[in-house]
Amino acid sequence: MVNINWDELGFSYMKTPFRYLSHWKNGEWDEGTLTEDNQLHISESSPALHYGQQCFEGLKAYRCKDGSINLFRMDQNAKRFNQSGSRLMMPHLPEEKFMDAIKQVVLANHEYVPPYGTGGTMYIRPLLIGVGDFMGIGAAPEYIFTVFCMPVGLYFKGGLKPTNFLISDYDRAAPVGTGAVKVGGNYAASLLPGTEAKKRSFSDCIYLDPQTHTKIEEVGSANFFGITKDNQFITPTSPSILPSITKYSLLYLAKERLGMEAIEDDVYLNELDKLSEAGACGTAAVITPIGGIQNGEEFHVFHSEEEVGPVTKKLYNELIGIQFGDIEAPEGWITNLTVE
Repeated sequence: MVNINWDELGFSYMKTPFRYLSHWKNGEWDEGTLTEDNQLHISESSPALHYGQQCFEGLKAYRCKDGSINLFRMDQNAKRFNQSGSRLMMPHLPEEKFMDAIKQVVLANHEYVPPYGTGGTMYIRPLLIGVGDFMGIGAAPEYIFTVFCMPVGLYFKGGLKPTNFLISDYDRAAPVGTGAVKVGGNYAASLLPGTEAKKRSFSDCIYLDPQTHTKIEEVGSANFFGITKDNQFITPTSPSILPSITKYSLLYLAKERLGMEAIEDDVYLNELDKLSEAGACGTAAVITPIGGIQNGEEFHVFHSEEEVGPVTKKLYNELIGIQFGDIEAPEGWITNLTVE
């Protein structure tokens, strides 16, 4: 067994023994293989480097009580991966190839999936980049698909505790740009606003809609949700929001497991009083309760800056219970891998 202090895991890179690598050339994908080399060898003129022709995904593997490993809704990651790739003129990757690569990487590195009960998970990063000798502005002649993984702890320090966020003056994405796909440029643009928020002791910033700056869109690199005072689960709708798999899972669980009305709708900044609880959700963050939001000189507190709201806590427990195999999952949500 690997020598890792599972209780001290952060959310940072760790080299694990194996990753998956496949090349697209002359109109087709090769078979793909596992490799121990964690360096990508590409042309200096690769479009991924100059024009940002790349996309990625993020998902997790969870150690169950019986020692097996759960993968959560990876078919949805496969679909979103191709939606992102298509937006940037990259070749379609068969969903079965995507999911097989995930399974291969997890099983090859299974000792790095944190033990059940530690709270840790294995974070998995699929990546597609345009490569090859090419200087014109256009689609790359070749592509690399790779998947690597590492054990991680909590994205936001402190666990399931409320944290505060700052309304940003910056836009995360253009109204009809690439906000709805998972591409690197969206995240590069968020570095400065996020850094400025952290300098002011906030966990991250909240982005408003780029057209009117009146509606909440995203929380850093996560989706926003709120619980209304009349027991609605609401999450923003917009063509520039990334369709979070965690968000859609919570919409389902709020309706089917908690009996709430669950909707996607506008969340106006001047109507925050309608919300009794709020949070950020995503693969990395899972659920992060929002204690308060700083908007200019005004600071709005939701349920509490110290305690997690009751609905948020129920949703969190239901979600992680499903992911770790302690609660029955909706059909098709879990792929269980047996470690031999």
